[in-house]
Amino acid sequence: MAWRVGVDSGGTFTDVCLFEEATGRIEVWKVSSTPDDPSRAIAQGVAEGMDRLGQPPGAIAYFGHGTTVATNALIQHRGVKTGLIVTQGFRDLLEIGRQKRPDLYDLQVEKPPVLVARDLRLEVPERIRHDGSIETALDEQAVREAARALRAAGVKAVAICFLYSFIAPAHEATARRILAEEFPEAFVTASHAIAPEFREYERLSTAVVNAYLGPVMQGYIRRLAERLETLGVTATPHLTQSNGGVIGFEAAAAMPVRMVLSGPSTGVIGAQAVGRLAGLPDLITFDMGGTSTDVALLPDGEPRLSGEAIVHGYPIKAPMLDIHTVGAGGGSIAFVDSGGLLKVGPRSAGAAPGPVCYGLGNAEPTVTDANIMLGNLHPTHLLGGRLPVRRDLSVAAIERLAAQLGMEPYATAQGILSVVTANMAKAIRVISVQRGHDPRDYTLMAFGGAGPLHAARLAKELEMKRVLVPRNPGILCA
Repeated sequence: MAWRVGVDSGGTFTDVCLFEEATGRIEVWKVSSTPDDPSRAIAQGVAEGMDRLGQPPGAIAYFGHGTTVATNALIQHRGVKTGLIVTQGFRDLLEIGRQKRPDLYDLQVEKPPVLVARDLRLEVPERIRHDGSIETALDEQAVREAARALRAAGVKAVAICFLYSFIAPAHEATARRILAEEFPEAFVTASHAIAPEFREYERLSTAVVNAYLGPVMQGYIRRLAERLETLGVTATPHLTQSNGGVIGFEAAAAMPVRMVLSGPSTGVIGAQAVGRLAGLPDLITFDMGGTSTDVALLPDGEPRLSGEAIVHGYPIKAPMLDIHTVGAGGGSIAFVDSGGLLKVGPRSAGAAPGPVCYGLGNAEPTVTDANIMLGNLHPTHLLGGRLPVRRDLSVAAIERLAAQLGMEPYATAQGILSVVTANMAKAIRVISVQRGHDPRDYTLMAFGGAGPLHAARLAKELEMKRVLVPRNPGILCA
């Protein structure tokens, strides 16, 4: 018997879906994620899932995987020390960027941190004209000196971006060859290879993000491949790209920038299929997990595809589904801000230590704790009894928060849900109302571990009349 296995590795849980091709049988399994090394939870979930079926891992004919490793590394700025080699005179382009900003009248706008420090942005003499002709030949000795300087500085990855290299990539190709000779252990990204399109700043940003994430994804993919091999999985593994398609491990390791929306994109493709089966093509997808919520608009059942997007503040030129993410999930932490107002997220308790009810040391109440206190979740266990929870800890944490607000505890728990609902409604308005679509004309497709739990509140907030919940909504992304 041949089995197709899909895995979605989130910030809180790792979901496994097992499909038998011959009979159409579907089995699902869920384990807690291991944020320090997501491949551990994946191997555990696959092993336990196949064991429950009485099947060896060698029976897996296809292995597909959506991951948030690249996304989380970019959000949390856990990439590697990165260097940059650019055309002489353009070292500060990465920091200058574009004039446009999210809030035009914000005089104290905060830009995301620049991923390459200024002293690691090195210039070399070279210049290609707009028509691809050479104005200044590449100074190969300068490239060698730059490579040696970056190696001495301890960088792990290098991005190369020369003017008009998308038309004539010869200079970048030569620089990449020299880096391979002088600095063979570095992860190198040439902009023409990752984003061969015009718009210098966006191409530069894409190359830098790819280099910044490269060694992180390489290490993750290597560990996962080793764990799958140890289990006895012989099928060629694949990763989901940001555009909803799949890519092999080797190609994914070279182009991690194409995986920044890997996890969320699988949910959109799954929702599209379920919507068609239900005869409800016009969908707004609502994927609420433990750490974040992802929403997308599917007019006539077709997700919007973009060739360029700003992901967590960084412009990226790569094919990707049009997905909007907000820091609102089951593990989102509720707190009182400096003005005395109740806020929820974007900080999350994640899988470790998790919500207060886990009893693993977290003292700040989360959305999950509010749901447990209000009776929306089982008061003693989750995951079908495999994950014990303590309602008394949730109640105590919310009582402490209520005392800060001067409110009654149950009203505080309701307030937590109201605030997180407002945050998610705002995200849906961004992809619908602000683009000329009335959410009342769409069906809300709720999935993810916490999606169906909050769907009715969200639909009421947006005046949406129909909610569609698929079977096994918590593992749709798998």
